[in-house]
Amino acid sequence: MERSEQELVRRENLRRIREMGIEPFPAATFPVTHLATDILEQAEFDDENKATNFGEVTLAGRVMAVRVMGKAAFAGLQDSSGRIQIYVSRDDIAPGEDKALYNDLFKKYLDLGDFIGIKGFVFRTRTGEVSVHVQEFTFLGKALRPLPVVKTDEDGNTYDAFSDPEARYRMRYVDLTVNPQYKEIFRKRSRLITAMRSFLDDLGLMEVETPILQPIHGGAAARPFATHHNTLDVPMYLRIANELYLKRLIVAGFDGVYEFAKMFRNEGMDRTHNPEFTAVEFYVAYKDYNWMMDTCEALLEHAVKSVGENGSTRVTVGDNEIDFKGPYRRLTMADAIMEYTGEDINGADEAELRAICQRLHIHVDKTMGRGKLIDEIFGEKVEGHLIQPTFITDYPVEMSPLTKKHRSKEGLVERFELMVNGKEIANAYSELNDPIDQRERFEEQLKLADRGDDESMPMDEDFLRALEYGMPPTAGIGIGIDRLVMLLTGQKSIQEVLFFPQMKPEA
Repeated sequence: MERSEQELVRRENLRRIREMGIEPFPAATFPVTHLATDILEQAEFDDENKATNFGEVTLAGRVMAVRVMGKAAFAGLQDSSGRIQIYVSRDDIAPGEDKALYNDLFKKYLDLGDFIGIKGFVFRTRTGEVSVHVQEFTFLGKALRPLPVVKTDEDGNTYDAFSDPEARYRMRYVDLTVNPQYKEIFRKRSRLITAMRSFLDDLGLMEVETPILQPIHGGAAARPFATHHNTLDVPMYLRIANELYLKRLIVAGFDGVYEFAKMFRNEGMDRTHNPEFTAVEFYVAYKDYNWMMDTCEALLEHAVKSVGENGSTRVTVGDNEIDFKGPYRRLTMADAIMEYTGEDINGADEAELRAICQRLHIHVDKTMGRGKLIDEIFGEKVEGHLIQPTFITDYPVEMSPLTKKHRSKEGLVERFELMVNGKEIANAYSELNDPIDQRERFEEQLKLADRGDDESMPMDEDFLRALEYGMPPTAGIGIGIDRLVMLLTGQKSIQEVLFFPQMKPEA
């Protein structure tokens, strides 16, 4: 591979460092005592500008800027928390006659992006910048490729930014190094998941794990990724959902289980869809979808507070301020369609629904059954209007093959979806626990598959066998983590909230 001039210079510097008897990729532990941000935020100084609340400090990180002034230099050291200025004096880090540690290693062979460790004391410069006066210097790792140099002037203007989305997503390791402000997105993601996990633990649920490789791709309407198990000589699928396995555990006698799980759906990629995504699903025995709506409100209010400013439940997304404090509006699917289209779908058969779609200029095809037609109407004409958290309830039975029939409304099921900012965030049911009804629903799905619907659910005989052993009344829900993080961090693209989104092969 042809290397750039800078890459060749760095390899020459690597060779020179080794000639000095210094290992450029040392294996020993380096004992870090402080982070840059801790010092910047907490330092207090006496009249001589020395920190009074910090003694000796040890930091490690990348060198992101160097300004040499003869026998001394200032540099920018960036660790996981942020960047701090360091002051390096030749006679401090090389106190004897041999000044090679400063004159050669620091001044000549140290490149931007290299990892170093320092030990010293905290002081404040004449210009008021909190800094670390280096007394010991250790080389910790050589960067053989140059980082993009992003410059910011005194007025806050940025030059040579590493901002191309494809480059950023493909080389996230570079992106988060030179654009450290994006790290906060992933810190919030982590805090959100921690808060949700804590809430579910306090609810008395048990965290479990279920198979990612499955012999039948059940639990949702989606196309799977297919593979082959060589030893068993059978086709296998990456899971599109973990629902059916979690319900098997309810059959097994657990009162409540949850899983933060990776799902895989062989579908399109856009600003709100990635083929690999994260969801949390939980199932609780002896509950229904009404209980789950209350619980969903409480869970999200708790979780959003964990990442909001000063514990706020309000987030700003574009021009909209969204409040996750309950209670949320509850609206049946038929009422929502009536409200935003003026069309009444109650009791409408497939032909009547096709006529409604034609009036509303919604494109449909012959593979779509009654449920898919209603879903198209809702998605095209209603979804985008639902900005504040809204529970859409009571779906047609054709749209929900795993859901218990409504206790009082013929042709409907006890299901809700939580819509926020025009997108689905959560999907929940009173779970279908009648194995005879469940078999009939699967058979209806097989008929849709015969019509060409490649997202219909297959028959799962083992799941039906589990239901025949008896499952108590159960409420279940799935919440999409990626879309929720998008909302809470104000991101318009799902790629911004994934460390490593799916990308086309690199040319």
